[in-house]
Amino acid sequence: MTHQIRIAGTDVAFPCAPGQTVLAAGMAAGIELPYSCRKGVCASCAGRVEKGSVAAVQGTAQNNEACLPGEVLFCVCTPVSDVTIEPTSWRRVDPDARKRYAAKVFRRQQAAPDVSVLQLRLPAGQRARFRAGQYLQVSLPDGQVRAYSMANPPHESDMLTLHVRHVPGGQFTERLRTLERGDVLEVELPFGSVALDAEGERALVCVAGGTGFAPVKSLLDHLARARTARPVTLVWGARDAAGIYLPDALARWRKALPGFRAVIALETGPAAEHPQAYAGRVDAALAERVGALAGAQVYCCGAPAMVDAVRRRAIEGLGLAPHDFHADAFVPATAPAPA
Repeated sequence: MTHQIRIAGTDVAFPCAPGQTVLAAGMAAGIELPYSCRKGVCASCAGRVEKGSVAAVQGTAQNNEACLPGEVLFCVCTPVSDVTIEPTSWRRVDPDARKRYAAKVFRRQQAAPDVSVLQLRLPAGQRARFRAGQYLQVSLPDGQVRAYSMANPPHESDMLTLHVRHVPGGQFTERLRTLERGDVLEVELPFGSVALDAEGERALVCVAGGTGFAPVKSLLDHLARARTARPVTLVWGARDAAGIYLPDALARWRKALPGFRAVIALETGPAAEHPQAYAGRVDAALAERVGALAGAQVYCCGAPAMVDAVRRRAIEGLGLAPHDFHADAFVPATAPAPA
């Protein structure tokens, strides 16, 4: 049975088909709720159900420990009655804005022992429309997809740059090794709603673990082009110095962003390339090298465990308001996302 979903305090309503998630129903109707992973992990989509009831789909849980009391995950919940929801935000979008492209491999570079930078060129005359912090999906021959954040800023729209971590036995990792210039990959974009306003004035703290640096790079390149004067701090964590695989970007941002500072966190401790690096994890570096976060915005990208640790430290220990924590959790590829 189809149910109606209303957004509290507005006249916005849209239908939800049986088994369809709240998030997917909204997107089909041109209403975008916050989201990132679409797998019930990152909690970007968390919100409240003011009236009516929902149930989780595909054996997932309605919420997780990252949710605030009373919140559910709209990416994995479907209505069992007409409902009124209270998302943290929403916006109207063109449901046909997501496009498929036959992108050609332009360049593949080894940026670190376990990271490749893959540049894809779009067909002549075509431009990809996306916001800094969003991601695409690469289609594999067997119909599966893999998600990768765009590392290039939106104004560089004839090219797509991906930072791909090599996963032992990974299907796309194996294909990556054989890609040659001119090979075609089918990609679809954009996905994700983790995007911050370049015109904002509040302090922004970006926390990246490993290739979680990719969407952060897109965002900071975008802010640099906008000549933002807001204070921006990057906390970039890796196991060792090889994981800080694009140090030239840090030098560019120091010149282009007057309020920029970088904190490098290396689990193995300072190295010759980064003698002032913090010895330890990014969540500890955030506490010791950045400190109080009241009034700031935090954008955190990387593995789910890292994102969760940073979220806890920022909100419970450093005074960050929960709605000012924006996450892009790099969930390992499993079954297709429900939304």
